[in-house]
Amino acid sequence: MDRKDVASWLNGPKVTLENQGVEFGHPGARLGLPLEGPGAVASFGRRCLALCADWFACLAISHAILRNLHTSSNTSSLLTLEIFTAQVALFTVLLGGSFGQSLLGVGVRTINGHRLGVLATIVRTVLLCLVFPALIWDRDGRGLHDLAARSVTIRTR
Repeated sequence: MDRKDVASWLNGPKVTLENQGVEFGHPGARLGLPLEGPGAVASFGRRCLALCADWFACLAISHAILRNLHTSSNTSSLLTLEIFTAQVALFTVLLGGSFGQSLLGVGVRTINGHRLGVLATIVRTVLLCLVFPALIWDRDGRGLHDLAARSVTIRTR
């Protein structure tokens, strides 16, 4: 027994299992997705940029609507969230991804490669708006909102 055996828990379970010879493959390998290019799992950075683009676009719309009204910041925040929810759901059903996702070459598909239906899109969008389900993901990069909707966020270009 040496230090490596005793302190292996510091590396985490994935590194420990990889050192024992377990192959995890690339994100999306279990779903039959390629490693790179169109159809591959979208990177975390690309998805974050798409989310920021969506949020700032919705923020600009809500400020344009409330510009001349003297309302509280809570009203503005709630309107921004409502616009975000509607935009993400509508664009995902119609275009296969939100405004920001379409802008950055990211799309949302079912595991079989088809566009999401209305019910799956609503479930996914509501869970996305709750924030925490989107912050917990599996080794394929699918958050709990994607797992619930049986979807995967992929690169479209």
